[in-house]
Amino acid sequence: MAQLKTPQPQRHPAPTTKAQQLGYLLFELPDLGKADQFLRDFGLRPVQRDNETLYMRGTESCAFCYRATQAETERFIGFGLIMESRADLEALSQLPGASAIEHLDYPGGGECVRLRDPSGFLVEAVYGQTKAAALPHREAMPLNYELKTPRINATQRPPITPPEILKLGHVVLEVAYFQASCEWYTRHFGFIPSDVQVLDDGSPAVVFMRLDLGDTPADHHTLAMAQGVMPVYSHSAYEVVDADAVGMGQRVLREQGWNHAWGIGRHILGSQIFDYWQDPHGFKLEHYCDGDVFTADSPMGIHEVSRKAMSQWGQKMPKSFTKPKITIALIKATLHNLRHSPDLTIRKLITLAKLFA
Repeated sequence: MAQLKTPQPQRHPAPTTKAQQLGYLLFELPDLGKADQFLRDFGLRPVQRDNETLYMRGTESCAFCYRATQAETERFIGFGLIMESRADLEALSQLPGASAIEHLDYPGGGECVRLRDPSGFLVEAVYGQTKAAALPHREAMPLNYELKTPRINATQRPPITPPEILKLGHVVLEVAYFQASCEWYTRHFGFIPSDVQVLDDGSPAVVFMRLDLGDTPADHHTLAMAQGVMPVYSHSAYEVVDADAVGMGQRVLREQGWNHAWGIGRHILGSQIFDYWQDPHGFKLEHYCDGDVFTADSPMGIHEVSRKAMSQWGQKMPKSFTKPKITIALIKATLHNLRHSPDLTIRKLITLAKLFA
């Protein structure tokens, strides 16, 4: 039976605040035109675009869920978390390294406090953002089963269009300082570990963390972190209405010539039906539906980590999905963090390489 032998991950008994929603992601990209084209084919809707900035949204009422600014090289910057009150911003502004409360010039406006997590990712805590009008989307397709056949004298024909993105669901990061990063998010934003995958030595390899919404069910994970050798964006995930939308997304994106990364399949932890794609700048994005939801009282699960633990069925995860691109920056970061990170050892690095590289 798998056992966790480190202090983290664990929920914090009295967090500074409790984030309410993952609001948006922040990128720098050299080609906003290509990004715009891919994201529309992927299913996001345009909000605003000029020579310097691109904003995209889903059908839910968030003003936007994706922001990219023009830059010479591609880079993931961080993300925004929606807070419950201005008092949350006041509390966060007192943390070491936090900004003062500032007005946002993004669509929807509002105020924010900017912080850096222990891995260096930017976190914008936001309150007072004006919601946009929700956009219409099709209903889930009615499914016929042996004892329940709601679809009679009718065929199943989903529209051949990009799938309608409902919302930004989660973001997954790789971090070198795993313990410190877990503790920071649980302490200051109230994230609850839903499941953790551990290595043979009892140390964590991956943690899936959800929002603490009390008795209101929350997605199995809004933020997930994996043990890595340096801070890296892994992927982000966007919810669609049903499995037909996931499948139609694959058809449309293939026909448009975009790069497929992995899928279709069903995850084990979180249970989502998934399909992964790579954008023109090499960032991975996921379509998903039918994910698990939990209330705050559900305890954390502990599981052994393995490639087989990634999905229940579907395409086997290709090696290219997790194999890192060897660069000078990666080599330097690996050597530095092997010396300085309490979570990274040569033995663990070899184990992770065997599992995922």
